[in-house]
Amino acid sequence: MKSALVLLCVLLTLTSVCESGVNDKGLLFPKPSANSFVKLTPLKPLNLEAFTLCMRLSVDPNVVSKQNRDTILFAYRTKDYDELNVWQEKGNISLYLRSSSEGAFYSVPLLSIFRTNLCVTWESSTGLTAFWVDGRRSTLQVYRQNHKVQSGGVVLLGQDADSFLGSFDEKQSFVGEITDMNMWDYVLTGDQIRHFNDKVWLGPEPNVLNWDTVQYEVNENVLVVPEKYN
Repeated sequence: MKSALVLLCVLLTLTSVCESGVNDKGLLFPKPSANSFVKLTPLKPLNLEAFTLCMRLSVDPNVVSKQNRDTILFAYRTKDYDELNVWQEKGNISLYLRSSSEGAFYSVPLLSIFRTNLCVTWESSTGLTAFWVDGRRSTLQVYRQNHKVQSGGVVLLGQDADSFLGSFDEKQSFVGEITDMNMWDYVLTGDQIRHFNDKVWLGPEPNVLNWDTVQYEVNENVLVVPEKYN
């Protein structure tokens, strides 16, 4: 039954619901779109005073690397706010917490046709924020000290929602592959994040988003990439 469900997700380009984890597979967004996305169901509400968010990404540089193109990498939207977004934009990788203008911007190596291990950490009590690219940490910034990420929203891959599950912009859509999207409600240590580069993860079990077990919904033209390609 599980193999049939996975096969269905690979073949369909219409909306489908997949209840098992992605587990060693990837998600391919083959072209720009205003309606293709994947909705993830977290293990717990995103009521966060700290987090570590990690993912492996590769992009179509012919699309994503165009001058002045913004590309959404991760979106968490509540009814009224872009609560937690990660972007590649204007030569930076950036984090926004309940804002579309005031963010933490990092001139780190940008995404490419080859897979990049990307993590971002943030802690409310200090505001300390950093991006990690292939195990290397950026300079720390202080961003949104004493802020709290609110629950009640939806986690989306592939699109930035300017309204609750709507108002997508094709020119901001993700084009490429995403895999191993994991999230913890605390800041991992540097050694733990560096081990994220390894194929076999030996760190603590993700307790907010766990790629191996996450429930997800595929909408429109998104393909689940079989394990043999990863």
